[in-house]
Amino acid sequence: MEVLIGSGLLLLFLAAFSLFTFYAPDGSKAMGALADAAVATFLVEAVFSALFGEIFDVGWLAQIGNIAGESSGAAAAGLTAMALGVSPVYAFMVSLPLYGQSILPGFIAGYLIAFLIRLMERKIPGGFDMIVILFIGPVLTYAFSMWSSGPIDGLMMQIGETINIAAETSPIIMGFLIGGLLTVVSTAPISSMAVSAMINMTGGPMAIAGLSIFGTAACNYLIFRRLKIGDQSDAIAVTVEPLTAADLVSANPIPIYTINMISGGLIGIMISLAGLINNTPGTASVVPGIIAAFAWNPPGQVVLYSVLGLIIGAVVGIVGSWAFKNYKITNREDMVQD
Repeated sequence: MEVLIGSGLLLLFLAAFSLFTFYAPDGSKAMGALADAAVATFLVEAVFSALFGEIFDVGWLAQIGNIAGESSGAAAAGLTAMALGVSPVYAFMVSLPLYGQSILPGFIAGYLIAFLIRLMERKIPGGFDMIVILFIGPVLTYAFSMWSSGPIDGLMMQIGETINIAAETSPIIMGFLIGGLLTVVSTAPISSMAVSAMINMTGGPMAIAGLSIFGTAACNYLIFRRLKIGDQSDAIAVTVEPLTAADLVSANPIPIYTINMISGGLIGIMISLAGLINNTPGTASVVPGIIAAFAWNPPGQVVLYSVLGLIIGAVVGIVGSWAFKNYKITNREDMVQD
């Protein structure tokens, strides 16, 4: 039962964000900003808190990571507002008070305030709009984030706890589902770092997600090179950070998502059975996933299973690209022509 509930909640969560991306007003722009906010904050947090803090025990460098992590809500609000057309001055004006807020309430606040600020700029005479936004904008953004943080953070925490329980109950099934689904999400406009942070994924599931994505980096490189998706720079970019090639992935979803699901799922089973953990939420990406793993596990085990993960990813990439060798690939020049 825990497996069904855990996997069902994760699928519903991902489906909700997919629907928002494609059907909400400016949903795709907003989700792109959320992904950028996750990279800007959680990547810094993982490197400085996990690497310099947990591994090397350098307090002041760890503090940099902690500050970055605490800024996720403010970054999400500001970047989302800017993505929706709000000037950088107003975007920072209304988002900075959200320091310490989690990323999803900040994202919601930034999304809602953007429409209000755009309306104010149209309706209020020039010169007076800044005064009105100054007094109203930060208050409304803070109110939106506080209004949403209670129920949303509670729900996200519940999803994370359910997944943790399910992973302990059925490690093979949940290893495949978590590894496969989060690996697919890492290449989609939805940020896997943001998703894993929002549901407070820790322990075994976080290790599964991070190391599955790390191992699938080899898979993605081979997919792009062997199927001739993009050029050499795109293949390198998708290897280091899959989100950087989200446009090419979205144009070729069937082969990339299918192969990534298999690669991430198989690696996820291995990591689940190995018992590795990662208690740094929001590290479901290539670089943060491997760095954070060293902070919570014996280095020898991390090296061993990371190498095995890369081998699995490479084998799946070779086999998968062969299976899709006759699939019609869409590249950027094709998207421009369309």
